[in-house]
Amino acid sequence: MTQGAVRIAMWSGPRNISTAMMRAFENRADAVVWDEPFYAHYLAATGLDHALAAEIIAAYENDWQKVADKAIGPVPDGAAVFYQKHMTHHLLPHMAMDWLDGLTNAFLIRDPARVLASYIEKRAEVTLEDLGLPQQQRLFEWAHQRTGEVPLVLESDDVLANPEAMLRALCRRAGIAFDPAMLSWPAGRRDSDGLWAAHWYGAVEKSTGFMAPGEATRPVPAHLQDLLAAAQPYYQALRPHRLVPD
Repeated sequence: MTQGAVRIAMWSGPRNISTAMMRAFENRADAVVWDEPFYAHYLAATGLDHALAAEIIAAYENDWQKVADKAIGPVPDGAAVFYQKHMTHHLLPHMAMDWLDGLTNAFLIRDPARVLASYIEKRAEVTLEDLGLPQQQRLFEWAHQRTGEVPLVLESDDVLANPEAMLRALCRRAGIAFDPAMLSWPAGRRDSDGLWAAHWYGAVEKSTGFMAPGEATRPVPAHLQDLLAAAQPYYQALRPHRLVPD
């Protein structure tokens, strides 16, 4: 491992502010970022019909163990901060978890009603597992038990409502200095973005910073109300642990 480097693994479900958080860290002079490194393995292992699935499987490492080894190995470019954007549902049951001890594991949560309303705009079929919520709680509990400490939890609406205070608190918890450059970034795509950016990242590519949360949540269709009800307990289990600025 690179001595002194801080490896932040931010575990999120889809349609959160995970890509905006990645932009914030990439705008730091001392950081490198990694975009959903287990996605190719997830698609290859599950056979799910996602946009650009064949291209993603062909372009990226399919061996989860090699990806995990890289996550805790030498930090690219010798950077002081290695920010890894991970999807909780990409951590499949057959994958060992002991390598996670080499990371600062953090959890990004969002009201499932907001997640669902956004998700179905990109992919009509959706299950609880697609949202990554059971997997997120499992990983949170694993990290809690493993370290004896409550892991870092960020509520996306808190970040959007007060980006500077929340990012300062996040950096303090992670043991790194806050950099004001995290609050804004140039619009456009990045070389660090995965191929899936073409399908999923339209809004963030137009952004230059964190946008204030909308006042109202778009309605969740009637046929997804049972799924929304099943999702809420997982969100509510982590929400009491969310980071609050000093």
